[in-house]
Amino acid sequence: MAKVAFIGLGVMGYPMAGHLKAKGGHDVTVYNRTAAKADAWVKQHGGTSAPTPAEAAKGAEFVFTCVGNDDDLRSVTIGENGVLAGMAEGAILIDNTTASAEVARELYEAAAAKGCGFIDAPVSGGQAGAENGVLTVMCGGDEATFEKARPVIDAYARMVGLMGPAGAGQLTKMINQICIAGLVQGLAEGVHFGKRAGLDIEKVVEVISKGAAGSWQMENRHKTMNQDKYDFGFAVDWMRKDLDIVLTEARRNGAKLPVTALVDQFYGDVQAMGGNRWDTSSLLARLERK
Repeated sequence: MAKVAFIGLGVMGYPMAGHLKAKGGHDVTVYNRTAAKADAWVKQHGGTSAPTPAEAAKGAEFVFTCVGNDDDLRSVTIGENGVLAGMAEGAILIDNTTASAEVARELYEAAAAKGCGFIDAPVSGGQAGAENGVLTVMCGGDEATFEKARPVIDAYARMVGLMGPAGAGQLTKMINQICIAGLVQGLAEGVHFGKRAGLDIEKVVEVISKGAAGSWQMENRHKTMNQDKYDFGFAVDWMRKDLDIVLTEARRNGAKLPVTALVDQFYGDVQAMGGNRWDTSSLLARLERK
């Protein structure tokens, strides 16, 4: 059992922190910007809450963060009341936020200056993966730090891998989002085409999902897409935030991402339709409803 702090109890962080307590058996202190959410978590899972990230991190061997973006992350880590103000030498900061590789490297240096370790550890698997404790975790950092952190991360993960030095976890998550964007657009166009052709989408997918066209998106999203329902996962607003990170990094490193840039624009169309909180499979709505 380790003493753990968890900062950020959103749709992902709330269940992840719960697994650290229930499945990992760790002593967990939580912080959330909205205190009522932290109080609800403590009522459900036990543990304790703290009034600031720094207070939550005091005495913790491992400190987890899972917040919205780079600015939020800086606020809860290197801000006046951030976790690094409360962490002791030898503690490890593990960031599950999907953020830029730049901020990951920045936090690695800030943690090292305090004698602390840092792992950037964005996740994939969505809300369902977080709730079921089967997330894929892509890590960047030093191998020795990773080996210390991995048994704790395992509480909410199905797959944990060290991708390289600080920032490599975030870069791997960017690749994940690039692949998803193209897959979902292809699936949306396939379902749209099939419906216009008068085919039974269920029968079509039953066959083609067993061949080269099969994917997680096809298996898990085709039914709700066919029903014109889009309340089952990762929101469009969040995907656009992630794709902005991807495209910014691509401009920096010279990568050419024409399909990703186009799908990002398509998600902008979905937002204009009022689909900000629809899940990412709502690319079909853009084809069906416009």
